[in-house]
Amino acid sequence: MPPFGLTGVHVRGFRSLKDTSFRPGTIAAIVGEQSAGKSNLLTAIWALLDPTAAPLEANDVPEDDQPSTTSIRIVGELADGSTISVTGMPPGPSSSEGPARPPALFFPAGLRDGTIVAPPGPGGSPHPVVELIRAAVDRTDAHGSSSGTTASAHGLVAGLESWREAAITGLIVLMEEPELFLPPQAQRYLYRLLRTVAAQGNQILYSTHSPAFLNVVRLDELVFTERRPRVGTLLLQPEPLPADDEFRAFSEFDSSRSELFLARAAILVEGLTEKLTLPFVFEALGHDPDRERISIIECGGKGNIPLFGKISRAVGLPFVAVYDRDAPEGVEPSHAEGLLNALIAEVAGEDRVELAPDFEGVAEIHGDRQKPARAWRRFADLGADAVPAPLAEVVERAIALAGRGPG
Repeated sequence: MPPFGLTGVHVRGFRSLKDTSFRPGTIAAIVGEQSAGKSNLLTAIWALLDPTAAPLEANDVPEDDQPSTTSIRIVGELADGSTISVTGMPPGPSSSEGPARPPALFFPAGLRDGTIVAPPGPGGSPHPVVELIRAAVDRTDAHGSSSGTTASAHGLVAGLESWREAAITGLIVLMEEPELFLPPQAQRYLYRLLRTVAAQGNQILYSTHSPAFLNVVRLDELVFTERRPRVGTLLLQPEPLPADDEFRAFSEFDSSRSELFLARAAILVEGLTEKLTLPFVFEALGHDPDRERISIIECGGKGNIPLFGKISRAVGLPFVAVYDRDAPEGVEPSHAEGLLNALIAEVAGEDRVELAPDFEGVAEIHGDRQKPARAWRRFADLGADAVPAPLAEVVERAIALAGRGPG
């Protein structure tokens, strides 16, 4: 639990959040599809922390409920054990209970091209951190290296640097899509800045669509949103990885592989040859993995597929494990390969396709050199009738799982 800030949040009757809760740590990364409820969750917390800046309104009531009969209630547990809440039945007035709120800053996506930070409620004054950030935006504008939204985004990065240097503590930060208008390198740097500012004694909760802001080693920092008919937005917080898996995950996951957390389904493959080939198989069968939000994840070897499978299971992501049997049908693989095959089968269950003897054999790619290049030439113009049956099965399983989606 964080030494400061919110340790629990419960929201009832606010927009898509009909009745849901989660327990944020020092950092919480909120992910999910468009309209799943990420912004609603951050806005609800902003209404809890600064009710005068974000008063409850009639359009905050869930669409299928009547404003006259629905009461919104947002409750927060603080690290010191106290509780704060805001309750209302819009369009009537709302009431707040509990001790003084900790200071909070809200960075809505809609303000990234200008003021950056949402203003405080009536009678409130901007926090000194706001002045640091706005001064950084002004310096970025004056420097002339970027303009408009890009200047504001880079000014936000510079403002976080100033905050880090000033070591100001005791704030709860709510931020929508910190990656907006930033190139990949700046996104990775901003993510490290946010972690440093949090470690200095602040709490940072943000929504994101960028793999650069997702940390596989800290699965417990991830909050997955899913919106269901009549139920509304649900929140899933996975358990942290076992200590034995943490270093392996840290060493194997980069931003490309962290894309897994933003997918509807994943295909876990051994290496680059499969990763390059499978998009052509999708195309030959009339599908596009990107359109279906299917991530083809190269796991860096067969031995890593169980780890990637465990992580996928932990976050509720359906996946297909595709791996070499490393022996022809009817022939027993070596003892070591047999054990690894059994481990993959244990993690993946029925969601697996075992290729006998291996991918190259199924794909009819012969020889040991330049396999990715030869696979590309073999499959680039493939017709549906020429797709090997096991690879067609991979695509069919992945499409079916993507239709089911995370959860």
